[in-house]
Amino acid sequence: MSPRRSYDQYCSAARALDTVGDRWTLLIVRELLAGPRRYTDLHADLPGVSTDVLASRLKDMERDGLATRRRLPPPGAAYVYELTARGRGLLPVLQALGEWGEGELGERRPTDALRAHWFALPLLRRLDGEVSGSVGLVEVRLDEGVFHLDVGAEDGPVYGDGPAPGEPDARLVLDTDTCTAVAQGGLGVLDAVRAGRIEVDGDGTLAKALREA
Repeated sequence: MSPRRSYDQYCSAARALDTVGDRWTLLIVRELLAGPRRYTDLHADLPGVSTDVLASRLKDMERDGLATRRRLPPPGAAYVYELTARGRGLLPVLQALGEWGEGELGERRPTDALRAHWFALPLLRRLDGEVSGSVGLVEVRLDEGVFHLDVGAEDGPVYGDGPAPGEPDARLVLDTDTCTAVAQGGLGVLDAVRAGRIEVDGDGTLAKALREA
């Protein structure tokens, strides 16, 4: 475990950066907002991180009360990492950081990795902002893959990789260009639905709100 480094400044922002300011830490939080993840899954979805750095960051996060490690019962019997309540409290921080960084996305570079579920937090932010008061399970289908969102979730994972675990309240089908435009802040979800760029299926209140807005 790496020794704790500090800015040694009596300032809440500095104290926060003492804990989450190291490279990769907030991106690990992004992945764990999807729920418990194995080390190998985290490494696969954080291209560019070395095994030593990932292991070190996870140990630091355990020490700082952001994440815990536990063993799954048989037949899984694998160790997984998951966020604590303190770690989940970083969701609005990541959402604000993502909103601030929308203008930095630009065109995708040849060296840029991409995972479908990396669009989950931008879409969740848009849905929370544009469909006020709506809650429900949303399945999102992209060219790169499928993920699901838990809009209005107060506890636990806010999104997950793969299809929804049950019948979703709404199913959204869109292409990567549309999802990128939404993530960049240049296109709203409701505008994309009205323009036919997002197909909405489902009988839940959230699907109806999207179709009728």
